[in-house]
Amino acid sequence: MAANNSVAGDDLWYVHVRYSILQVLLVFFISTNLLLIITFFKKEYFYTTARYILFAVALLSDSFVLFASNIQLILLHFRFPIQVWLCSFISVVVNVYLTVTPVTLTVMTLERYVAICMPLRHGELCTTRNTMHCILIIHGLSSVPYILILSTIFVSASLSFYKQYQICLVEIMLVHIWQHYFRAGIYQVQFLIMCIIVIFSYVKIMKVAKAASGEDKKSTKKGLRTVLLHGFQLLLCLIQMWCPLIESSLLQINVSLYVIVRYINFILFYLAPRCLSPLIYGLRDEVFFHALKHYASFGLHKRDII
Repeated sequence: MAANNSVAGDDLWYVHVRYSILQVLLVFFISTNLLLIITFFKKEYFYTTARYILFAVALLSDSFVLFASNIQLILLHFRFPIQVWLCSFISVVVNVYLTVTPVTLTVMTLERYVAICMPLRHGELCTTRNTMHCILIIHGLSSVPYILILSTIFVSASLSFYKQYQICLVEIMLVHIWQHYFRAGIYQVQFLIMCIIVIFSYVKIMKVAKAASGEDKKSTKKGLRTVLLHGFQLLLCLIQMWCPLIESSLLQINVSLYVIVRYINFILFYLAPRCLSPLIYGLRDEVFFHALKHYASFGLHKRDII
């Protein structure tokens, strides 16, 4: 009996340690994203430039997903039940914004292609107005498949079911949604289109980079690395969609293995893609980095920023 209590105590300790580590990571990334968002809205140049507007959309999307995930993690850790309709609503919105991020990254890759390969038309195509229209299209494309899929799921249960109180397990809802998503072929089509756009942009920018010289060559190579990072970030986001399906299969085989894999997947494919946006624009982009440094140091870092 004492040995069993000791084992249970050890398991409980590991649960608390894992929870604490995730809380530290989530709070750190949410705080970092908040600082980047504040920096974005502080300067007119940022919220009137297409690449930074799209960056802000991806940043806001990632921040919302992280915040919603943290709320769900807290509710799950303390075993706090909520009504099924509310859990379903959270799951739907999280799903939509999980899709918004990769679609936005694809559009950001296209923007880099236009800026480098079609510089004379960049100002005409990438206006603030066109960018806002593009954001509406991104959210429309991301929302419509889930609305259609969820409309078929919701009618299959009675209204009394959605008023019940349960522990909110978003991944269970994700499994049901993404099973329909894969069966309908939506994921496969999205993945194919995104891959074609990223590869096309990379090849075109590479050709320009080879022909460029001096400062143009340096700028083009930087754009090439940005597209590569977007591609890697996009890959992680798309792999993440497979995680609930893999985890649900493992749950039926071995619970301990399921817990370990779920924890690793959350860090590698959930948190990692959302720390790359601050890296790409918060550190690599010189203009944004100096503005970020200025506001992070409360104006002590003296340097002219746009």
